[in-house]
Amino acid sequence: MSAGENIHNELVGLLYRDHREWLLAWLRKSLSCPQRAADLGQDTFVRLLGRPDLQAPREPRALLTTIARGLLIDHFRRSALERTYLEELAQLPEAQQPSLEEQAMALDALREVDRLLGQLSSKARAAFLYNRLDGLGHGEIAERLGVSVSRVRQYLAQGLRQCYIAVHGEPQ
Repeated sequence: MSAGENIHNELVGLLYRDHREWLLAWLRKSLSCPQRAADLGQDTFVRLLGRPDLQAPREPRALLTTIARGLLIDHFRRSALERTYLEELAQLPEAQQPSLEEQAMALDALREVDRLLGQLSSKARAAFLYNRLDGLGHGEIAERLGVSVSRVRQYLAQGLRQCYIAVHGEPQ
């Protein structure tokens, strides 16, 4: 391990030691599950470990809060997606409901699509969802987003590419 990596790991260790309990208390206020709060707290520090350019922050709690807030948003979005999927499944006749294994695989695929769509710009994501979920046409989407129809086509292509990657992996 290089000297830079040692310093980086020591910095994350200090942040963990000095602010972990505070971060967990902050997360518990937003979540009803203390185990989920602990998981998101750990994920926050894992994200810090993955930052190659990490410097000693002037406001460590602001940094931790920013990272944790993003993780919370992801958690709530995934939970809503899962809840919607399970509600839709419950409306199917029992004979048509997929097995638990098929349900788990579908949820994994939905999470991956959601993660990849989350990498798009907000307008590209909105255009794709307006088209695929709400059935809006290119002109309607362009009007709602204040962009050209050709831009909507580009956004839809970006969304379709992300879905392709979710199902088939990165194109070679």
